[in-house]
Amino acid sequence: MSTPVLDVRGLAYAYPDGHQALYGVDLHVHRGERVALLGPNGAGKTTLVLHLNGILTAGAGTVAVSGLPVDKANLTEIRRRVGVVFQDPDDQLFMGTVRADVGFGPANLGLRGAELDRRVLRALEQVGMEEYADRPPHHLSFGQRRRVAVATVLAMEPEILVLDEPSSNLDPASRRELADILRSLDVTVLMVTHDLPYALELCPRSVVLSGGTVVADGSTYDVLTDAELMRAHRLELPFGFDPRTAGPRS
Repeated sequence: MSTPVLDVRGLAYAYPDGHQALYGVDLHVHRGERVALLGPNGAGKTTLVLHLNGILTAGAGTVAVSGLPVDKANLTEIRRRVGVVFQDPDDQLFMGTVRADVGFGPANLGLRGAELDRRVLRALEQVGMEEYADRPPHHLSFGQRRRVAVATVLAMEPEILVLDEPSSNLDPASRRELADILRSLDVTVLMVTHDLPYALELCPRSVVLSGGTVVADGSTYDVLTDAELMRAHRLELPFGFDPRTAGPRS
């Protein structure tokens, strides 16, 4: 099998106050997969994500992206390869125009002129926001700002797109539009979410993190229909939603 895009082995981490957040996590994601990372609050999901682009440094174990170790010597390239879209798009948008925000990352890599323009336009086209390139981000709706936040990461041409609660605070139309965009992208996706129907719709595979360890890794349908697993790790489906009738999605 090919080298995983994301290869986490025996990852353990304790915060400076002594709180142990991760206990020997193993996670392997291959190119083109869309994987949901599920788990209750406090499971260690955010701590795991912060290791993927070197914001946190492993206490034990290793993290590699397409064979490149996540360490200080490789941080610039790692942060190009691993694009993180935050839960709040306003944490990611700070320039005067959409165009400037989307071009900020590639410009920091040294891109200029026609190549920079190409990157920006391509990223905006991927999220259906090219008509808004010269608008101030704060004039956009929340759903539009989230799509621009995705574009800021896509402009870096990452190998893996990490999404933190991508469906939160979206109205139904914006939620569907974002789902259509994510399905259309030729990029590996790791989606951290409490939105279990969204996980079923978008991610054929789910990994459940609980108490700092991986407690399940399999098809999203199998995870969501395992009543004992769901109950043991405080995962609850919305009232009236039944994965058996919704059916697995690709």
